[in-house]
Amino acid sequence: MKVDQKGHTITIKDTQGDFTSFLMKVTHQYKTFEKHNLIIDLLFYKDLPINSIKLFLPLSKQHKKGKKSFVIVASDFDYNAVPDKLTVVPSLLEAHDIIEMEEIERELGF
Repeated sequence: MKVDQKGHTITIKDTQGDFTSFLMKVTHQYKTFEKHNLIIDLLFYKDLPINSIKLFLPLSKQHKKGKKSFVIVASDFDYNAVPDKLTVVPSLLEAHDIIEMEEIERELGF
């Protein structure tokens, strides 16, 4: 697992190719990330099923309750199949853009 911090955002990337253990590591180490916006980089995985992405739903809900952004980056994906509670985008640049927009919305009180 690779963790990069840039400003108020942390990007977490799996480096081992084991989705289940990656999800467990992110979940167990969540307390260290909870004060930052999070980007979960799943670009390593090709043809990741929607059910795997949905496993991040509890973490996403918990993180958004803390007034922070939670964005998943996945490629080759049916973005219409994603639940509204999850934010899934195709690129890291778009993930950073979403976080910036959400930060502005929070500052404006939306």
